[in-house]
Amino acid sequence: MNDDIVYIDRVLKGDKGAFSYLVKKYENMVYSLAFKMLKNESHAEDLAQEVFIEVFRSLAQFRGKAKFSTWIYRIAYNKSITFLRKNRPERSFDDVLFLERRGGSDETHQEQVAEEETLESLQKALRELSDDEQIMILLHYYEGQSIDEIATVMRISSSNVKIKLFRARKKIKEKMDLLQVEYAF
Repeated sequence: MNDDIVYIDRVLKGDKGAFSYLVKKYENMVYSLAFKMLKNESHAEDLAQEVFIEVFRSLAQFRGKAKFSTWIYRIAYNKSITFLRKNRPERSFDDVLFLERRGGSDETHQEQVAEEETLESLQKALRELSDDEQIMILLHYYEGQSIDEIATVMRISSSNVKIKLFRARKKIKEKMDLLQVEYAF
């Protein structure tokens, strides 16, 4: 974060070139969040550009109370939500949101089929969550954001994030139990 403050200071003092450091450092994070929410490469690229334009314009408003990455995440999250509300696309949750294929060549066909069925069931369960629950699961399990960071991004209390994550996991467990599929949380 100290590097961020140095570069933010430089940008605020008129060194526009210093902003490229911040863009390079956070462009993958912003694009990744936008893509996971929008499910479209072109829209995610456009939104990422809009996020950095907003970051540049609003940089003087950054107070350093939260991490700079959390502040950028909040802007990306808000812009993604606004886009989704305006466009209301048919959204599906990423097949492997936070589970990566772990099997190797020694996996039997039966194990592969079982894993694919589990992932498909998990995807169905995730789609049944509310938008906020999906985003919390995404931020916490896929992006590795802390409870406090999610609270900052979503502008709710940390205890509310914990409760909502607990409820989301419970919903997923109930759905998976109905499908009689093992899962790992």
